Amino acid sequence: MRTLCASTLIGEFFIIGFAGLVAMKDPDLSMTTVWLVSGIAMLLCLLLCGMVTRPGGVALGWALQIALIASGVFVPTMYFMGAVFAALWWASVHFGRKVDEAKARFAAEAESVSAGADAA
Repeated sequence: MRTLCASTLIGEFFIIGFAGLVAMKDPDLSMTTVWLVSGIAMLLCLLLCGMVTRPGGVALGWALQIALIASGVFVPTMYFMGAVFAALWWASVHFGRKVDEAKARFAAEAESVSAGADAA
């Protein structure tokens, strides 16, 4: 799960940076505010890469997805991009857990085969 989720978060890191560049063009937003918010969100993406498997990591990822969609208020394209990345996040969590379960199952089977060979 960690690899899939981290890949999604790195993609979001870049999307947030590009959205910050677009938001800078809005005369109603100060450059400081845009880069403070974008920078915090980008930092959160990087930190979440290491926290995904810890308690609350996936929930924080979902909060980031909601914030990404909500950023469409300032950069309308982010409604679409946020929805795309929310779908990717769901897929990363869902299929990542399945991969982790399969790895654990295969490791347990290999262990039992190894233990059976040692007993013989």
